[in-house]
Formats: sequence, structure tokens, C-alpha cells
Amino acid sequence: MLLTILHYFVLMFSRKHKTPIAEWWWTIDKTLLASLIGLLLIGVTLSFAASPPVAERLGYSPWHFIIRHIIFIVPTLIILIGSSFLNERMARFAALFIFIGSFILLWASPFIGFEANGSKRWIIIFGQSVQPSEFIKPSYAILAAWLFSQSMKYKEIPGKIISLILMVLIIIPLLLQPDLGQSFLVAMTFFALLFLSGISWLWIFILSVIGIASLFAAYIFFPHVARRIDDFLPNNNGVSYQVEKSLQSLLEGGWFGRGPGEAIANNYLPDAHSDYVFSAGAAEFGIIFSLMLALLISFIILRSLANAMQKSDLFARLTASILAIQFAMQAIINLAVNLNLMPSKGMTLPFVSYGGTSMLAIAFLMGILLSLTRKKPHETIMSSLPINFNGNNELIYE
Repeated sequence: MLLTILHYFVLMFSRKHKTPIAEWWWTIDKTLLASLIGLLLIGVTLSFAASPPVAERLGYSPWHFIIRHIIFIVPTLIILIGSSFLNERMARFAALFIFIGSFILLWASPFIGFEANGSKRWIIIFGQSVQPSEFIKPSYAILAAWLFSQSMKYKEIPGKIISLILMVLIIIPLLLQPDLGQSFLVAMTFFALLFLSGISWLWIFILSVIGIASLFAAYIFFPHVARRIDDFLPNNNGVSYQVEKSLQSLLEGGWFGRGPGEAIANNYLPDAHSDYVFSAGAAEFGIIFSLMLALLISFIILRSLANAMQKSDLFARLTASILAIQFAMQAIINLAVNLNLMPSKGMTLPFVSYGGTSMLAIAFLMGILLSLTRKKPHETIMSSLPINFNGNNELIYE
């Protein structure tokens, strides 16, 4: 019986038998997939270290956030691996379905969502809190990349204009919540696609001016943004409580950390399990661990961009690139906030911070990226051949 099971298991992954699983296994970037799973495991480890003090301050059991984090690992892996099986057409339909659902919920959240920390970003669905903006980001990126690719192929299709209209329709409810961090990411997704599709330096200058003007407008019209910027800028009042405790956590751990559960600053660090999980991890496991975590995230970003640039299909290249950029922007913002390099944004660290909606949305994002960067049969063959170019740029085989 055991030999029969092993036999069928080997057949599923055999290159000679073109099963869907075998085709997926031999075409997916296994190094990138393993890196993402490693990042998920690091998130679980940091949840054990950082979340118990937060849970106790909120009146929960010390295991509250740890258990919920582990529970969400299962659907996260299912979405990550399941979406990596999709082809380009299926990826677009999945993105469209998710976009429509999250778009409706996004517009509903300012009116029927529950308020937390001064914002109405969450809606209760079947007893679970859901943040629609997390799902709107990857789905919008995929649809916008498809619209851009169509407009680049067929000049009569106003793909860029439609993408701009969708961006505005997304940002309006985000500002009503308000959620400036997610608004910034959605806007940067559109601007990054503009840059990838090729625009003049004049437009880059104009968009930069618009971006700076938007920052000033946010400072004037949104009090909580003004407060965070004021806390970030040097002044007589010093830094905010969150920033102060975050910096204490970063410094307390030294090179090798104080050990799991031994950091003192983490007992007072707000959102140590989510927004400031990097600082909490530095206190528990040290600067060397934090540098390794940053290097792993950098490797994932660079590997994803390198895989995207190898694709010959315009839609696959644009989509994979913008998904990698979106992942990178979210990670960079979180790390910059933890290091006091920019004002607090309330942005999670992908696959590391606690947050079920965020983990599921990023799993979909990276799953589609893995799907679109899978090697095609001819790419797999060509990459395995020992080829080179002679002095006349003629392809030769060695």
C-alpha cells in the first residue's frame, strides 16, 4: 500500500508524465517559492516573540494572536500555491472577480465599517474583520497592467485613461476612511505602470510635482497625517510614543538579541505584532537577525523583478513587474517606519506582520507573480542549453 502511494506520488512530479502538478513543479521558481515560505515561517516565529505582550494589554490570552496567526498560515499557503497554478487568462478573471467584490466593500466601509484607531477600514463578514483595501491593491495592479498592455498593443484602446479613472474611484473611499497609506500605494501602482510603459521626463516631472502637492494637501486637510508628520520632524516635543518605543526595541537587542520573550521595550511597544514587528524582532533576536530578514526580503524583490524582465509577453512582464514593485513598496514603507526614516503609515510587513486579510492578499499577489513568471516550455529548454554568442552576435551552442 505504501509503495503504491509512493509510486503515484513520484508519477505526479515526474517530468515524463505531463500532469498539472508535474508541469507546475518543473516550471515554477522553486527558490522564490521557498523564500516566500521561509518569510511566512519567520512571521510565525516573530508572532511568538512579539504578540503576547500586545494580547495581554488588550485583555486577551497571551496565545490569542499567535493562534490566529498560525490559523491563517493554512489558507495563505493554499492561496499562494493555488494561484500559482493559474494561467494568464485565469489570473485576469480571478483579479476581476476579487476587484469587483473588494471595490464594493471598499465603498461600503466608510459607511457601515467599524471604527478602529480613527479609521473605518474594516467590515465584519461572517464574524471576521476584513480590510477590502488589502485585496483591491493586487487586483487593481493586475487589471491596470492588462489595460496598459492592451493600450500599448492597440493605440485605440484607452487603457491608461481607464486605469486612471479606476485609481481615482479607489482612492476616494480610501480618503473617506481615511487611509492615506493604501491611497499612496494605489497611486504609486498607477505611476509605476506609467513609468514601465515609457513616458517622457516632462511627465515624470509633472507627476512628481503633483505628488509633492498631494503630500502638502494631506498635511493640511487630514489632522492625523499632520500629527504623524509633526511627530516625525525634529522639534522640541521629541518623537511620538510609538517611535520612541520602536527605537528602544531596535537598540535594546544589540547584535544577537535578548532572547524570545526577554525584551523589555516590547512590553510597551504598540502594534509590536503588526506594524512594528521588525523592531520587536530586533529586540528579541538582534540586529544580525534583522539584517538577514531585510536581505531575504530584498532577495525576493530582486528575484521577482529579474524573473519579470525575462518574460517576452507584455502582459506577463508588466504584471509581474508591478506586483513585485507593490510588494517592495509595502515592505520598504514598513521598514522605513520602523527605522524612523519616514512618518508612521500603518503598513504591515508582507508575510511577517500579523493580519489575516493582509496575509491572504499578499499570498494572492505573490501567487499570481509566481504563475506569470513560470517558465514556458521553450524557455525551460533554452535556459538548460549551453549557449553563447560569438563576436558577430550570432547565437552558438557550446
